[in-house]
Amino acid sequence: MRIDYPANIKIIRLPCTGKIDVIHLLRAIQKGADGVYVVGCLEGTCHYNEGNYRARERVDHVRMLLEEIGLESDRVRMYNLSSGEGPTFAAYAKEMTEHIRSLGPNPLKASAKV
Repeated sequence: MRIDYPANIKIIRLPCTGKIDVIHLLRAIQKGADGVYVVGCLEGTCHYNEGNYRARERVDHVRMLLEEIGLESDRVRMYNLSSGEGPTFAAYAKEMTEHIRSLGPNPLKASAKV
């Protein structure tokens, strides 16, 4: 089954969301991404025990940092779902894309260096 999600989504696969670091999320925003979202295992079902909990803490930390510098914290979010929920993944992608559109472009985009 082919699942359609917005073409402007760039997927970066990791063995576990616990591998995501604060610097990865901040660098994406710094380089001009309008938003970033992390999709991890359902809470309590991480193959690496606590990876998704660590990812949630890091996402929350980045959200706090964005607020401190005057950007909307909602530009960074985390979702949890199982690997068999492709349609839900697509729904989250569409939801995040619509939400980011409502926020408008990343104000750092104009000064971002590619």
